[in-house]
Amino acid sequence: MEIRASRWDDWTLPDLLAAKSRGGQRVSLVVPARNEAATVGAVVTRVREALMETVELVDEIVVIDSDSVDDTFDVATSAGATVHRAAEIRPDLGSHRGKGEAMWKSLFVTTGDLVVFMDADLLDWDTHFVPGLLGPLLDDEQVQLVKGFYDRPGAEGPLEGGRVTELVARPLIALLHPELAPLVQPLAGEWAVRRDWFASLAVPTGYAVELASLIDTVRRGGPSALAQVDLGVRAHRHQALRDLGGMATQILAAALERAGLPTGHKDAVLSQYLRGLAPVEQVVAIHERPPAETYL
Repeated sequence: MEIRASRWDDWTLPDLLAAKSRGGQRVSLVVPARNEAATVGAVVTRVREALMETVELVDEIVVIDSDSVDDTFDVATSAGATVHRAAEIRPDLGSHRGKGEAMWKSLFVTTGDLVVFMDADLLDWDTHFVPGLLGPLLDDEQVQLVKGFYDRPGAEGPLEGGRVTELVARPLIALLHPELAPLVQPLAGEWAVRRDWFASLAVPTGYAVELASLIDTVRRGGPSALAQVDLGVRAHRHQALRDLGGMATQILAAALERAGLPTGHKDAVLSQYLRGLAPVEQVVAIHERPPAETYL
């Protein structure tokens, strides 16, 4: 079996609504966010208006605020989302900073059988992202996780986005996990998963959540458990090259762990250089949460 590929418009909204009704399933949209006050409101508002009020494809929109110091919480609340601070969800389990932590914590405050994840910093996108990602899950019970892929234009034309994908994730896949090679954008932030499946996976608390989930899914369920959907066009704010070092370190750690070269989940000290011999050091958190089903 191969990883299934499709386009977002292979399903119509009436077909998806009918399939959702037949299965008696609920859909949660989860938006992990940290300091995204400038964009999170539009993400929430557009999905709410198009897919909750116009049609009832999405049952709840939940924003998980990961230690924001701006107005992310208030903006998302005003836009109509249910907003939780990640650190306040299951405080008995402690708290870690990171995207994966926010996504893992979302399982304790959402009710959907199907969970759609979307980044909060989207600039050029449309609400068809959500039904596009749900299509394979509603159409094929073998599919457990669906990744989106898209063109990534810049303000002045094509932009060399996906640097961590091309320089870190794709070489790792080629060397260690060639079964994932057909995935166009393995680190895409727009993806959907069956709630019970995600709750059964160990989750890195940082940026490695996407790659780790793919590796663990295909290892347990085979390629037929994965699908990918062409979502058209997406744009978001790109980080400076130096800021991507921590992200790359976390992804490497998760891949090494799954290749039998455990890091011991010890934080790494990443040294980077501006000029001269004095390093700029940052501590990169390397930590994984056990499957959430352990605590549900």
